[in-house]
Amino acid sequence: MLELGQSQNAAAAPGDLIKDVSEADFMAEVVDASMTTPVIVDFWAPWCGPCKTLGPMLEEAVTKAGGAVKMAKVNVDESQMIAGQLRVQSIPTVYAFWQGQPVDGFQGAVPGSEIQAFVDRVIEAAGGTPADNGLDDAIAAAEEMLEQGAAVDAAQTFAAILEEEPANAKAYGGLVRSHIAMGDLDQAEAVLNGAPVEISKAPELEAAHAQLELAKQAAGAGPLGELSAAVEANPEDHQARFDLAQAHYAGGDAAAAVDELLEIFRRDREWNDGAAKAQLFTIFEALKPNDPVVLNGRRKLSSMIFA
Repeated sequence: MLELGQSQNAAAAPGDLIKDVSEADFMAEVVDASMTTPVIVDFWAPWCGPCKTLGPMLEEAVTKAGGAVKMAKVNVDESQMIAGQLRVQSIPTVYAFWQGQPVDGFQGAVPGSEIQAFVDRVIEAAGGTPADNGLDDAIAAAEEMLEQGAAVDAAQTFAAILEEEPANAKAYGGLVRSHIAMGDLDQAEAVLNGAPVEISKAPELEAAHAQLELAKQAAGAGPLGELSAAVEANPEDHQARFDLAQAHYAGGDAAAAVDELLEIFRRDREWNDGAAKAQLFTIFEALKPNDPVVLNGRRKLSSMIFA
Protein backbone atom coordinates (compact mmCIF):
# COMPACT_ATOMS: atom_id res chain seq x y z
CA MET A 1 0.00 0.00 0.00
CA LEU A 2 1.43 3.37 -1.01
CA GLU A 3 1.75 6.09 1.59
CA LEU A 4 0.51 9.63 1.05
CA GLY A 5 3.12 11.67 -0.80
CA GLN A 6 4.92 8.60 -2.15
CA SER A 7 2.75 7.59 -5.12
CA GLN A 8 5.00 9.09 -7.77
CA ASN A 9 8.27 7.95 -6.27
CA ALA A 10 7.58 4.66 -4.48
CA ALA A 11 8.95 2.56 -7.32
CA ALA A 12 12.07 4.67 -7.80
CA ALA A 13 15.33 2.78 -7.97
CA PRO A 14 18.02 3.56 -5.35
CA GLY A 15 20.05 5.32 -8.04
CA ASP A 16 17.18 7.76 -8.53
CA LEU A 17 16.89 8.40 -4.79
CA ILE A 18 20.58 8.78 -3.85
CA LYS A 19 22.98 10.70 -6.06
CA ASP A 20 26.49 12.15 -5.95
CA VAL A 21 26.01 15.86 -6.62
CA SER A 22 28.58 18.47 -7.65
CA GLU A 23 28.52 22.25 -7.92
CA ALA A 24 27.52 21.89 -11.57
CA ASP A 25 24.25 20.09 -10.84
CA PHE A 26 23.51 21.20 -7.25
CA MET A 27 20.84 23.65 -8.41
CA ALA A 28 19.06 21.02 -10.51
CA GLU A 29 19.44 18.01 -8.20
CA VAL A 30 18.82 19.78 -4.89
CA VAL A 31 17.16 23.19 -5.17
CA ASP A 32 14.95 22.48 -8.18
CA ALA A 33 14.29 18.85 -7.24
CA SER A 34 13.18 19.89 -3.75
CA MET A 35 10.26 21.81 -5.21
CA THR A 36 8.39 18.50 -5.46
CA THR A 37 10.28 16.07 -3.20
CA PRO A 38 12.37 16.93 -0.12
CA VAL A 39 16.10 16.42 -0.64
CA ILE A 40 18.51 15.56 2.16
CA VAL A 41 22.04 16.78 1.45
CA ASP A 42 24.96 14.98 3.07
CA PHE A 43 28.17 17.05 3.09
CA TRP A 44 31.09 14.66 3.46
CA ALA A 45 34.73 14.03 2.51
CA PRO A 46 36.74 10.85 1.91
CA TRP A 47 39.03 11.60 4.85
CA CYS A 48 36.15 12.09 7.33
CA GLY A 49 35.79 9.10 9.66
CA PRO A 50 32.32 9.90 11.07
CA CYS A 51 31.05 10.47 7.50
CA LYS A 52 31.75 6.83 6.70
CA THR A 53 29.34 5.80 9.46
CA LEU A 54 26.68 8.45 8.98
CA GLY A 55 26.43 8.23 5.19
CA PRO A 56 25.33 4.57 4.94
CA MET A 57 22.79 5.04 7.76
CA LEU A 58 21.31 8.04 5.96
CA GLU A 59 21.18 6.10 2.70
CA GLU A 60 19.39 3.22 4.43
CA ALA A 61 16.77 5.53 5.95
CA VAL A 62 16.21 7.33 2.63
CA THR A 63 15.88 4.05 0.75
CA LYS A 64 13.45 2.74 3.37
CA ALA A 65 11.25 5.82 2.79
CA GLY A 66 10.50 4.49 -0.68
CA GLY A 67 10.70 7.75 -2.62
CA ALA A 68 9.16 10.15 -0.11
CA VAL A 69 12.57 11.82 0.17
CA LYS A 70 15.76 11.94 -1.90
CA MET A 71 19.41 12.27 -0.95
CA ALA A 72 22.29 14.20 -2.46
CA LYS A 73 25.89 13.44 -1.45
CA VAL A 74 28.24 16.42 -1.76
CA ASN A 75 32.01 15.95 -1.45
CA VAL A 76 33.16 19.20 0.18
CA ASP A 77 36.68 18.82 -1.20
CA GLU A 78 35.24 18.96 -4.72
CA SER A 79 32.42 21.44 -4.02
CA GLN A 80 34.00 24.06 -1.78
CA MET A 81 31.92 26.94 -3.18
CA ILE A 82 28.59 25.27 -2.27
CA ALA A 83 29.92 24.30 1.16
CA GLY A 84 31.03 27.89 1.70
CA GLN A 85 27.71 29.38 0.62
CA LEU A 86 25.86 27.14 3.06
CA ARG A 87 28.44 27.82 5.79
CA VAL A 88 29.39 24.20 6.26
CA GLN A 89 32.07 24.56 8.92
CA SER A 90 32.48 20.93 9.92
CA ILE A 91 31.55 17.55 8.53
CA PRO A 92 29.47 15.56 8.46
CA THR A 93 26.82 18.25 8.02
CA VAL A 94 23.32 17.39 6.81
CA TYR A 95 20.70 19.79 5.47
CA ALA A 96 17.17 19.04 4.28
CA PHE A 97 15.82 21.14 1.42
CA TRP A 98 12.12 21.56 0.71
CA GLN A 99 10.71 23.85 -1.97
CA GLY A 100 14.12 25.35 -2.63
CA GLN A 101 14.95 26.23 0.98
CA PRO A 102 16.89 24.50 3.78
CA VAL A 103 14.28 23.58 6.41
CA ASP A 104 16.16 21.33 8.83
CA GLY A 105 19.59 19.92 9.50
CA PHE A 106 22.23 18.72 11.94
CA GLN A 107 26.00 18.40 12.33
CA GLY A 108 28.12 15.47 13.42
CA ALA A 109 27.45 11.77 13.71
CA VAL A 110 24.16 10.88 15.42
CA PRO A 111 22.53 7.56 16.43
CA GLY A 112 20.45 5.63 13.91
CA SER A 113 17.23 6.40 15.79
CA GLU A 114 17.86 10.13 15.42
CA ILE A 115 18.59 9.74 11.71
CA GLN A 116 15.29 7.92 11.21
CA ALA A 117 13.48 10.58 13.22
CA PHE A 118 15.13 13.29 11.09
CA VAL A 119 14.07 11.61 7.84
CA ASP A 120 10.52 11.12 9.15
CA ARG A 121 10.41 14.78 10.19
CA VAL A 122 11.51 15.93 6.75
CA ILE A 123 8.87 13.75 5.08
CA GLU A 124 6.14 15.09 7.37
CA ALA A 125 7.27 18.69 6.79
CA ALA A 126 6.66 18.12 3.09
CA GLY A 127 3.17 16.75 3.73
CA GLY A 128 4.10 13.07 3.50
CA THR A 129 3.38 10.28 5.95
CA PRO A 130 5.92 7.78 7.33
CA ALA A 131 4.80 4.15 7.50
CA ASP A 132 1.93 3.52 9.93
CA ASN A 133 1.76 0.72 12.51
CA GLY A 134 -1.82 -0.56 12.27
CA LEU A 135 -3.09 1.47 15.21
CA ASP A 136 -3.29 4.80 13.44
CA ASP A 137 -7.10 4.80 13.31
CA ALA A 138 -7.30 4.63 17.10
CA ILE A 139 -4.56 7.22 17.45
CA ALA A 140 -6.32 9.52 14.97
CA ALA A 141 -9.53 9.20 16.97
CA ALA A 142 -7.69 10.09 20.19
CA GLU A 143 -6.01 13.06 18.50
CA GLU A 144 -9.41 14.30 17.37
CA MET A 145 -10.71 14.04 20.93
CA LEU A 146 -7.74 16.05 22.12
CA GLU A 147 -8.28 18.74 19.47
CA GLN A 148 -11.94 19.00 20.49
CA GLY A 149 -11.01 19.53 24.12
CA ALA A 150 -11.89 16.05 25.41
CA ALA A 151 -8.48 15.56 27.00
CA VAL A 152 -9.67 12.98 29.55
CA ASP A 153 -11.21 10.77 26.87
CA ALA A 154 -8.10 11.19 24.71
CA ALA A 155 -5.86 10.16 27.61
CA GLN A 156 -7.94 7.02 28.19
CA THR A 157 -7.73 6.09 24.52
CA PHE A 158 -3.99 6.67 24.33
CA ALA A 159 -3.54 4.59 27.50
CA ALA A 160 -5.58 1.74 25.97
CA ILE A 161 -3.37 1.80 22.88
CA LEU A 162 -0.28 1.57 25.09
CA GLU A 163 -1.71 -1.48 26.80
CA GLU A 164 -1.78 -3.16 23.39
CA GLU A 165 1.55 -1.74 22.18
CA PRO A 166 3.67 -0.43 25.09
CA ALA A 167 6.34 1.10 22.85
CA ASN A 168 4.00 3.09 20.61
CA ALA A 169 5.67 6.50 20.43
CA LYS A 170 2.61 8.25 18.96
CA ALA A 171 0.42 7.05 21.82
CA TYR A 172 3.04 7.99 24.44
CA GLY A 173 3.36 11.47 22.99
CA GLY A 174 -0.42 11.81 22.84
CA LEU A 175 -0.80 10.73 26.46
CA VAL A 176 1.75 13.33 27.56
CA ARG A 177 -0.03 16.05 25.58
CA SER A 178 -3.38 14.99 27.04
CA HIS A 179 -2.10 15.54 30.57
CA ILE A 180 -0.65 18.89 29.50
CA ALA A 181 -4.07 19.86 28.16
CA MET A 182 -5.61 18.88 31.50
CA GLY A 183 -3.10 21.12 33.26
CA ASP A 184 -1.48 18.18 35.05
CA LEU A 185 2.13 18.95 34.18
CA ASP A 186 3.56 16.69 36.90
CA GLN A 187 1.73 13.67 35.50
CA ALA A 188 2.74 14.63 31.97
CA GLU A 189 6.37 14.68 33.06
CA ALA A 190 5.98 11.35 34.85
CA VAL A 191 4.54 9.73 31.72
CA LEU A 192 7.33 11.19 29.61
CA ASN A 193 10.01 9.95 31.99
CA GLY A 194 8.42 6.49 31.99
CA ALA A 195 8.65 5.99 28.24
CA PRO A 196 10.62 2.92 27.10
CA VAL A 197 14.23 3.78 26.33
CA GLU A 198 13.94 2.57 22.73
CA ILE A 199 11.45 5.35 21.92
CA SER A 200 12.80 8.04 24.22
CA LYS A 201 14.27 9.95 21.25
CA ALA A 202 11.30 9.43 18.94
CA PRO A 203 10.02 12.67 17.34
CA GLU A 204 6.61 12.25 19.01
CA LEU A 205 8.24 12.24 22.45
CA GLU A 206 10.62 15.04 21.54
CA ALA A 207 7.58 17.10 20.52
CA ALA A 208 5.78 16.24 23.75
CA HIS A 209 8.87 17.20 25.74
CA ALA A 210 9.01 20.55 23.94
CA GLN A 211 5.30 21.15 24.63
CA LEU A 212 5.85 20.32 28.29
CA GLU A 213 8.73 22.80 28.56
CA LEU A 214 6.63 25.49 26.89
CA ALA A 215 3.70 24.72 29.20
CA LYS A 216 5.96 25.19 32.22
CA GLN A 217 7.16 28.50 30.83
CA ALA A 218 3.58 29.57 30.12
CA ALA A 219 2.76 29.19 33.80
CA GLY A 220 5.16 32.02 34.55
CA ALA A 221 4.46 34.20 31.51
CA GLY A 222 3.99 37.89 32.28
CA PRO A 223 1.11 40.19 31.28
CA LEU A 224 0.99 40.56 27.50
CA GLY A 225 0.14 44.26 27.57
CA GLU A 226 2.98 45.23 29.91
CA LEU A 227 5.52 43.24 27.93
CA SER A 228 4.35 44.73 24.63
CA ALA A 229 4.70 48.21 26.12
CA ALA A 230 8.20 47.41 27.38
CA VAL A 231 9.33 46.23 23.96
CA GLU A 232 7.77 49.23 22.25
CA ALA A 233 9.55 51.56 24.67
CA ASN A 234 12.90 49.83 24.13
CA PRO A 235 13.17 47.57 21.08
CA GLU A 236 16.65 46.51 22.23
CA ASP A 237 15.29 45.02 25.46
CA HIS A 238 15.75 41.42 24.30
CA GLN A 239 14.68 39.92 27.63
CA ALA A 240 11.37 41.76 27.48
CA ARG A 241 10.90 40.61 23.88
CA PHE A 242 11.77 37.05 24.87
CA ASP A 243 9.23 37.20 27.70
CA LEU A 244 6.71 38.66 25.24
CA ALA A 245 7.26 35.66 22.96
CA GLN A 246 6.53 33.34 25.89
CA ALA A 247 3.37 35.28 26.68
CA HIS A 248 2.22 35.08 23.06
CA TYR A 249 2.75 31.33 23.03
CA ALA A 250 0.95 30.95 26.35
CA GLY A 251 -1.97 32.84 24.82
CA GLY A 252 -2.10 30.45 21.88
CA ASP A 253 -0.42 32.71 19.32
CA ALA A 254 2.59 30.66 18.23
CA ALA A 255 3.10 32.75 15.08
CA ALA A 256 3.53 35.94 17.11
CA ALA A 257 5.91 34.16 19.47
CA VAL A 258 8.04 33.00 16.53
CA ASP A 259 8.07 36.52 15.04
CA GLU A 260 9.38 38.02 18.29
CA LEU A 261 12.09 35.37 18.62
CA LEU A 262 13.14 35.87 15.01
CA GLU A 263 13.42 39.60 15.70
CA ILE A 264 15.75 38.90 18.65
CA PHE A 265 17.84 36.62 16.43
CA ARG A 266 17.97 39.30 13.71
CA ARG A 267 19.16 41.93 16.16
CA ASP A 268 21.57 39.78 18.17
CA ARG A 269 21.78 36.09 17.36
CA GLU A 270 24.22 35.44 20.22
CA TRP A 271 22.11 37.11 22.90
CA ASN A 272 21.92 35.03 26.09
CA ASP A 273 23.94 32.19 24.52
CA GLY A 274 21.62 31.93 21.53
CA ALA A 275 18.44 31.71 23.63
CA ALA A 276 16.20 32.97 20.84
CA LYS A 277 17.31 30.29 18.39
CA ALA A 278 17.01 27.59 21.06
CA GLN A 279 13.48 28.74 21.93
CA LEU A 280 12.55 28.76 18.24
CA PHE A 281 13.61 25.15 17.91
CA THR A 282 11.62 24.26 21.03
CA ILE A 283 8.49 25.77 19.46
CA PHE A 284 9.22 24.07 16.12
CA GLU A 285 9.53 20.72 17.90
CA ALA A 286 6.30 21.29 19.82
CA LEU A 287 4.24 21.97 16.69
CA LYS A 288 3.50 19.62 13.81
CA PRO A 289 6.34 19.58 11.26
CA ASN A 290 4.07 20.75 8.43
CA ASP A 291 2.43 23.51 10.49
CA PRO A 292 2.65 26.78 8.51
CA VAL A 293 4.13 28.48 11.59
CA VAL A 294 6.97 25.94 11.56
CA LEU A 295 7.56 26.04 7.80
CA ASN A 296 7.53 29.83 7.62
CA GLY A 297 9.59 30.19 10.78
CA ARG A 298 12.24 27.75 9.61
CA ARG A 299 12.50 29.47 6.22
CA LYS A 300 12.89 32.89 7.79
CA LEU A 301 15.49 31.60 10.23
CA SER A 302 17.39 29.87 7.42
CA SER A 303 17.37 33.02 5.32
CA MET A 304 18.97 34.89 8.23
CA ILE A 305 21.55 32.18 8.84
CA PHE A 306 22.50 31.77 5.20
CA ALA A 307 22.28 35.45 4.25
